[in-house]
Amino acid sequence: MNWAMKFEQLIVLHAIVTEGTFRGAAERLNKSQSAVSHMLKNLETEIDIILLSREEYRPTLTRAGEVFYRQATRVLQQMKELSTVASNLNAKQEPEVYLAVTATFPLKPVLEIIGTIRDEYPATHIRLSRESMGGPIERLLRNDADIIIATMDSVPVELVEALYFSQVTIVPVAHPDFEPARSSHMKTINEMQGYTQVVVADSSTGEFVQSRDLLPGGLRWTVSDFAAKKEILLAKLGWGGIPTHMIDRELARGDLVVLNVEGYQKRQSQLFQMRKRDKDVGIVAQSIWEKLQM
Repeated sequence: MNWAMKFEQLIVLHAIVTEGTFRGAAERLNKSQSAVSHMLKNLETEIDIILLSREEYRPTLTRAGEVFYRQATRVLQQMKELSTVASNLNAKQEPEVYLAVTATFPLKPVLEIIGTIRDEYPATHIRLSRESMGGPIERLLRNDADIIIATMDSVPVELVEALYFSQVTIVPVAHPDFEPARSSHMKTINEMQGYTQVVVADSSTGEFVQSRDLLPGGLRWTVSDFAAKKEILLAKLGWGGIPTHMIDRELARGDLVVLNVEGYQKRQSQLFQMRKRDKDVGIVAQSIWEKLQM
């Protein structure tokens, strides 16, 4: 039995499913469309199972195909991990590792890990960026980042390996002298539309642009980061959501207060560490990945 061919057939099946068309799979694998179709047909013949229905424009998994594909993705992931182990056994440390971390998460835990990595792998240049909204996943999928820490919003799970990492609490706040903060009753969306909501800009530039917790029809200022946002709120010029770890002292001193706004209550944001499934992992990136789970 030709196991190398079998593995390549699984890669072809995975590409068809994730790309959605035979043409897309062919372009991704740098093969002709006829070669892709032929390899899939051979696989179906060898296992005597119709994996994909060709009745529609886009091929879809049959019921048996769904079961087979779930197992196939596990095999592909295991082969990737085995390949990584084999590569790392003889590999030198990679020259650079890029991490992208959501702006809502405190950097201290990540910096502690980077400090350890610096001592273990001094020749590797660590690049670290702070990203907002769709920025982290855009960097990852464009191969501009090796590991990201972000929410799972708009993440194509078939392309990404994700492990739960942490969570942050985000609350709507304002200065106590800001008009909506002067009373504790719940403010309706209509009431809040006349007050400026301060939001942090999405650092992504294309298809991964996101919007979250935006008041419909309201006045809005957009800033580059949470530090600027907090300064504006302290200046009594607006309101907005900020992670609690950034404003613990301001809340304790009463410099900022939590607002009671319709549809904008305290929110728990779940964060995950992510990397691409199909990207080779170097020894330094693998070490960072494992340390993030400790």
